[in-house]
Amino acid sequence: MTDVPDLYPSEPASVRLMNTVWADRSGVHDALRTTEQLSVWWSRIGFGAPAPPSEGDLAQYRELRASLRRIAAETTHDSREHARISETALGRALETVNARLVEPALRLEQRGEHRFELDWPEPGTSVSDHVTSLAREAARLLGSDAPVVRACYGPGCVLYFVQRHTRREWCSPGCGNRARVARHYRRARGTGQVSAGAAPEKRSSVQASSSAIAGESAAISPTWSRPV
Repeated sequence: MTDVPDLYPSEPASVRLMNTVWADRSGVHDALRTTEQLSVWWSRIGFGAPAPPSEGDLAQYRELRASLRRIAAETTHDSREHARISETALGRALETVNARLVEPALRLEQRGEHRFELDWPEPGTSVSDHVTSLAREAARLLGSDAPVVRACYGPGCVLYFVQRHTRREWCSPGCGNRARVARHYRRARGTGQVSAGAAPEKRSSVQASSSAIAGESAAISPTWSRPV
Protein backbone atom coordinates (compact mmCIF):
# COMPACT_ATOMS: atom_id res chain seq x y z
CA MET A 1 0.00 0.00 0.00
CA THR A 2 1.77 3.16 -1.21
CA ASP A 3 -1.19 5.52 -1.57
CA VAL A 4 0.00 8.77 0.01
CA PRO A 5 -2.26 11.65 -1.10
CA ASP A 6 -0.46 14.99 -1.36
CA LEU A 7 -3.03 16.91 0.63
CA TYR A 8 -2.76 20.69 0.50
CA PRO A 9 1.03 21.17 0.18
CA SER A 10 0.71 24.83 1.20
CA GLU A 11 0.11 23.72 4.80
CA PRO A 12 3.10 23.57 7.18
CA ALA A 13 4.93 20.25 7.23
CA SER A 14 3.75 19.42 10.75
CA VAL A 15 0.11 19.90 9.70
CA ARG A 16 0.76 17.76 6.63
CA LEU A 17 2.03 15.06 8.97
CA MET A 18 -1.22 15.27 10.94
CA ASN A 19 -3.11 15.05 7.66
CA THR A 20 -1.58 11.73 6.68
CA VAL A 21 -4.82 10.58 8.28
CA TRP A 22 -7.42 11.35 5.62
CA ALA A 23 -10.88 10.27 4.54
CA ASP A 24 -13.02 9.58 1.50
CA ARG A 25 -16.42 8.00 1.01
CA SER A 26 -15.07 4.56 1.89
CA GLY A 27 -13.83 5.66 5.31
CA VAL A 28 -10.81 6.96 7.18
CA HIS A 29 -7.34 6.03 5.92
CA ASP A 30 -3.79 6.02 7.27
CA ALA A 31 -1.10 7.09 4.78
CA LEU A 32 1.79 6.26 7.11
CA ARG A 33 1.40 2.54 7.71
CA THR A 34 4.59 1.37 6.02
CA THR A 35 8.18 2.51 5.52
CA GLU A 36 7.47 2.72 1.80
CA GLN A 37 4.69 5.22 2.46
CA LEU A 38 7.00 7.20 4.73
CA SER A 39 9.57 7.37 1.94
CA VAL A 40 6.92 8.75 -0.43
CA TRP A 41 5.82 11.29 2.17
CA TRP A 42 9.41 12.42 2.67
CA SER A 43 9.67 13.16 -1.03
CA ARG A 44 6.38 15.06 -0.94
CA ILE A 45 7.57 17.43 1.77
CA GLY A 46 11.11 17.72 0.43
CA PHE A 47 13.00 15.92 3.18
CA GLY A 48 16.19 14.33 1.89
CA ALA A 49 16.77 11.49 4.31
CA PRO A 50 20.31 10.12 4.60
CA ALA A 51 19.04 6.54 4.18
CA PRO A 52 15.81 4.62 3.43
CA PRO A 53 13.36 4.70 6.34
CA SER A 54 13.42 1.98 8.96
CA GLU A 55 10.61 0.68 11.13
CA GLY A 56 12.07 2.73 13.97
CA ASP A 57 11.88 5.88 11.83
CA LEU A 58 8.26 5.14 10.98
CA ALA A 59 7.45 4.68 14.66
CA GLN A 60 8.86 8.13 15.47
CA TYR A 61 6.62 9.87 12.93
CA ARG A 62 3.55 7.90 13.89
CA GLU A 63 4.06 8.67 17.58
CA LEU A 64 4.49 12.37 16.88
CA ARG A 65 1.47 12.41 14.56
CA ALA A 66 -0.78 10.81 17.18
CA SER A 67 0.47 13.29 19.78
CA LEU A 68 -0.04 16.33 17.55
CA ARG A 69 -3.53 15.26 16.56
CA ARG A 70 -4.42 14.70 20.22
CA ILE A 71 -3.18 18.17 21.20
CA ALA A 72 -4.84 19.75 18.18
CA ALA A 73 -8.12 18.06 19.12
CA GLU A 74 -7.84 19.70 22.53
CA THR A 75 -6.97 23.20 21.30
CA THR A 76 -9.65 23.16 18.59
CA HIS A 77 -12.37 21.57 20.76
CA ASP A 78 -12.56 18.90 18.08
CA SER A 79 -15.77 16.90 18.45
CA ARG A 80 -15.26 14.72 15.35
CA GLU A 81 -15.39 11.19 16.74
CA HIS A 82 -14.41 9.72 13.37
CA ALA A 83 -11.19 11.78 13.39
CA ARG A 84 -9.77 10.00 16.44
CA ILE A 85 -7.25 7.43 15.25
CA SER A 86 -5.67 6.54 18.58
CA GLU A 87 -6.34 6.60 22.29
CA THR A 88 -3.25 8.67 23.08
CA ALA A 89 -3.77 10.43 26.40
CA LEU A 90 -3.23 14.18 26.45
CA GLY A 91 -0.50 13.88 29.10
CA ARG A 92 1.37 11.33 27.01
CA ALA A 93 1.01 13.51 23.91
CA LEU A 94 2.52 16.48 25.73
CA GLU A 95 5.39 14.34 27.00
CA THR A 96 6.18 13.20 23.46
CA VAL A 97 6.24 16.72 22.06
CA ASN A 98 8.08 18.25 25.02
CA ALA A 99 10.79 15.60 24.79
CA ARG A 100 11.48 16.90 21.28
CA LEU A 101 11.52 20.54 22.31
CA VAL A 102 14.63 20.16 24.46
CA GLU A 103 16.69 19.03 21.46
CA PRO A 104 18.66 21.19 20.81
CA ALA A 105 18.53 23.31 23.95
CA LEU A 106 17.45 26.94 23.98
CA ARG A 107 20.13 29.51 24.69
CA LEU A 108 20.00 33.17 25.66
CA GLU A 109 22.53 35.01 23.48
CA GLN A 110 23.75 38.58 23.59
CA ARG A 111 23.05 40.41 20.32
CA GLY A 112 24.61 43.75 21.08
CA GLU A 113 24.89 46.18 23.91
CA HIS A 114 21.96 45.83 26.32
CA ARG A 115 20.22 43.44 23.93
CA PHE A 116 19.64 39.71 24.24
CA GLU A 117 17.72 37.18 22.17
CA LEU A 118 16.48 33.68 22.76
CA ASP A 119 18.30 31.40 20.33
CA TRP A 120 16.76 28.09 19.29
CA PRO A 121 19.42 26.33 17.21
CA GLU A 122 18.24 24.58 14.10
CA PRO A 123 18.30 20.77 14.34
CA GLY A 124 20.56 18.67 12.15
CA THR A 125 19.66 16.55 9.15
CA SER A 126 19.03 13.10 10.65
CA VAL A 127 15.57 11.52 10.80
CA SER A 128 15.38 12.22 14.52
CA ASP A 129 16.32 15.85 13.84
CA HIS A 130 13.55 16.09 11.25
CA VAL A 131 10.97 14.76 13.69
CA THR A 132 12.23 17.33 16.19
CA SER A 133 11.80 20.15 13.67
CA LEU A 134 8.22 19.04 13.02
CA ALA A 135 7.48 19.00 16.75
CA ARG A 136 8.92 22.49 17.15
CA GLU A 137 6.91 23.87 14.24
CA ALA A 138 3.71 22.32 15.58
CA ALA A 139 4.42 23.66 19.08
CA ARG A 140 4.57 27.18 17.68
CA LEU A 141 1.28 26.70 15.84
CA LEU A 142 -0.57 25.00 18.69
CA GLY A 143 0.98 26.88 21.58
CA SER A 144 0.35 30.48 20.57
CA ASP A 145 -2.02 32.71 22.52
CA ALA A 146 -4.44 32.43 19.61
CA PRO A 147 -3.87 28.99 18.05
CA VAL A 148 -4.19 29.12 14.28
CA VAL A 149 -4.77 25.39 13.70
CA ARG A 150 -8.40 24.48 13.08
CA ALA A 151 -10.34 21.24 12.60
CA CYS A 152 -12.26 20.97 9.34
CA TYR A 153 -15.95 20.22 9.83
CA GLY A 154 -16.69 19.42 6.23
CA PRO A 155 -18.84 16.26 6.07
CA GLY A 156 -16.66 13.28 6.91
CA CYS A 157 -13.41 15.26 6.90
CA VAL A 158 -10.67 14.41 9.40
CA LEU A 159 -8.11 17.05 8.41
CA TYR A 160 -6.64 20.05 10.20
CA PHE A 161 -5.59 23.32 8.60
CA VAL A 162 -3.93 26.62 9.41
CA GLN A 163 -6.51 29.39 9.46
CA ARG A 164 -4.74 32.19 7.61
CA HIS A 165 -7.94 34.19 7.23
CA THR A 166 -10.51 34.65 9.99
CA ARG A 167 -13.39 33.75 7.67
CA ARG A 168 -11.92 30.43 6.60
CA GLU A 169 -13.96 27.55 8.04
CA TRP A 170 -12.85 24.50 6.05
CA CYS A 171 -9.66 22.88 4.81
CA SER A 172 -10.70 23.33 1.18
CA PRO A 173 -13.45 24.83 -1.01
CA GLY A 174 -14.64 21.27 -1.65
CA CYS A 175 -15.32 20.67 2.03
CA GLY A 176 -17.04 24.04 2.24
CA ASN A 177 -19.34 23.16 -0.65
CA ARG A 178 -20.20 19.79 0.86
CA ALA A 179 -20.93 21.38 4.23
CA ARG A 180 -23.31 23.87 2.61
CA VAL A 181 -25.06 21.11 0.63
CA ALA A 182 -25.48 19.00 3.79
CA ARG A 183 -26.73 22.03 5.76
CA HIS A 184 -29.25 22.89 3.05
CA TYR A 185 -30.47 19.29 2.94
CA ARG A 186 -30.98 19.18 6.72
CA ARG A 187 -32.91 22.46 6.66
CA ALA A 188 -35.03 21.24 3.77
CA ARG A 189 -35.85 18.03 5.64
CA GLY A 190 -36.81 20.07 8.68
CA THR A 191 -39.33 22.08 6.67
CA GLY A 192 -40.57 19.08 4.68
CA GLN A 193 -39.38 20.55 1.39
CA VAL A 194 -37.06 17.75 0.27
CA SER A 195 -37.91 16.57 -3.23
CA ALA A 196 -39.25 13.07 -3.72
CA GLY A 197 -36.05 11.95 -5.42
CA ALA A 198 -33.70 13.21 -2.72
CA ALA A 199 -31.52 10.67 -0.98
CA PRO A 200 -32.54 9.95 2.63
CA GLU A 201 -30.18 10.96 5.42
CA LYS A 202 -28.52 7.84 6.81
CA ARG A 203 -27.58 9.29 10.23
CA SER A 204 -28.06 12.47 12.19
CA SER A 205 -24.36 12.96 12.90
CA VAL A 206 -20.99 12.02 11.49
CA GLN A 207 -19.52 9.22 13.55
CA ALA A 208 -17.19 6.24 13.17
CA SER A 209 -16.79 6.46 9.39
CA SER A 210 -16.93 9.15 6.77
CA SER A 211 -19.16 6.88 4.69
CA ALA A 212 -22.01 7.74 7.05
CA ILE A 213 -22.17 11.20 5.52
CA ALA A 214 -22.40 9.98 1.95
CA GLY A 215 -26.15 9.44 2.27
CA GLU A 216 -26.77 13.14 2.79
CA SER A 217 -25.73 13.95 -0.75
CA ALA A 218 -25.27 11.06 -3.12
CA ALA A 219 -23.99 13.34 -5.86
CA ILE A 220 -20.92 14.44 -3.88
CA SER A 221 -17.56 13.51 -5.36
CA PRO A 222 -15.93 10.51 -3.63
CA THR A 223 -12.65 12.36 -3.18
CA TRP A 224 -13.49 14.24 -0.01
CA SER A 225 -10.16 14.88 1.66
CA ARG A 226 -7.86 14.22 -1.24
CA PRO A 227 -7.56 16.45 -4.31
CA VAL A 228 -7.47 14.99 -7.76
